[in-house]
Amino acid sequence: MTGKRKPNLHHGRRRFRVVGATVLAMTLTMPAITSPAHAFFGLGGGPLIVYDPQNHAENILSAARALEQINNQITSLQNEARMLTNQARNLTGLPHSSLQELQQNVARTQELLGEARNIAFDVEEIDQKFRQDYGTLSADAPEAKLIEDARSRWQSSVGGLQDAMRMQAGVVGNLETQQAEMKTLVEESQGAVGALQAAQAGNQLLALQSQQLGDLTAMLAANGRAEALMAAERATAAEQGRIQRGRFLAPSSGYQPGAARMFNQ
Repeated sequence: MTGKRKPNLHHGRRRFRVVGATVLAMTLTMPAITSPAHAFFGLGGGPLIVYDPQNHAENILSAARALEQINNQITSLQNEARMLTNQARNLTGLPHSSLQELQQNVARTQELLGEARNIAFDVEEIDQKFRQDYGTLSADAPEAKLIEDARSRWQSSVGGLQDAMRMQAGVVGNLETQQAEMKTLVEESQGAVGALQAAQAGNQLLALQSQQLGDLTAMLAANGRAEALMAAERATAAEQGRIQRGRFLAPSSGYQPGAARMFNQ
């Protein structure tokens, strides 16, 4: 019997299952083009990984932004560390101090002022000395007293000149120490690591300048004292000369004859 073969229902059902599974897989795969990558389970039960380029690009951008934020934080921490280091430098003190040398210079100048002879730099002593030697001269004072007072005034003038010269020598002697300190302070200021060191070096330079001004003031005072003593001596000498000239020109009884004795008598 050569008739047509009857269709196999079993094969038709199997083919239908394959087509249906294919359509189902295509249906499940199509939304993955615009959605994040997901893992689906295929027909065999294993996971089916779907790659999403857009999601991958977004992940890369997110990682780049995170890395940029980390770099910014690192830079900020570095700036803060640098700022703290600068603050520490600004608070660092100057290792050099010229206070002792300046105090020694001032002490030498004060010692020279205290050694002023005859008339010291004291108001009460000056008043007492002027009342004694430079005051109003008495017209009735004996010649010996006038000569003694004149000698005392001369000694005061000479002593004032010597004190002025000793003060000048002391000020010149301080110049060597001042020059060395000025050089050291300038070098410390130029090599300062922070604001505090620079300020302290500047303050010590001002102190050095003040000490130099003190020496100059002391020298001017000594010179002025010597000039004042000489002027007072001249004024008093003029008054003494007037008194002595008046005595010389005052009328007297003149010459009175008396008995004379010869050599052989």
